[in-house]
Amino acid sequence: MDIGTKIRVIRNRKKITIAQMCEGTGLSKGFISNVENNNTSPSINTLSTIASFLDVPMPYLLLDKKQQMHVVRKDSRNESTFNGLKIEHLTAKGGLRMMMVEFPPGATIGEPHSHEGEESHLVLEGKVLAEQGEDSVVVEAGDSFSWNASVPHLVKNIGDGKAVVLISIYSDTELIDVL
Repeated sequence: MDIGTKIRVIRNRKKITIAQMCEGTGLSKGFISNVENNNTSPSINTLSTIASFLDVPMPYLLLDKKQQMHVVRKDSRNESTFNGLKIEHLTAKGGLRMMMVEFPPGATIGEPHSHEGEESHLVLEGKVLAEQGEDSVVVEAGDSFSWNASVPHLVKNIGDGKAVVLISIYSDTELIDVL
C-alpha cells in the first residue's frame, strides 16, 4: 500500500505544512515524514487521526490505486461491435462495467443468453423489448429495468428508429466480454 504518498499528496493539495499537521494531530515531524515516505505504517488509530485532520474518509487512504476513481473521457471511450450493435464502453473492465449500446431498428443482442452477475438498463432513446425467462416487457426512453443475468435474457429494438440503452453489469468476478 502507498498510504504515505497518498497522505503527502492530500496534505500538499490542501496546502498544509508538516508543522501544521504536527500541531493538528499531535504527531512528531519525524513520524509524519516517515509515514509520508512509506518508511513506517501508522496504526489504525493514528491513521484515523490523520484522516480526520486532513478531512478525508479513512477508507479512502486504504484504497489501492485500482480501487480509486477512474475517468473515461468521451473522446477516449473504447468502442466495439457485437452482432452489429455499436457499443461504447464507459468504464474500465472490472466488477462494475457500464456501456452505451446502440441498437438499429430490429436489432437484438442475439439469442437469449446468460452469464454471472446483475444487469441494469436505462433506455435513453427508442423502444425495446426486454425478456428474461418467461417475463417480457416493452420499455421506452426514460424507463429502466434490471435482472439477475444468470437467467437467459434478451434485449431487442422493436421501434422504428434506433434505440440507445445504457447498460450496467456487475459481477464479483472478471466477466468475459458479454457485449
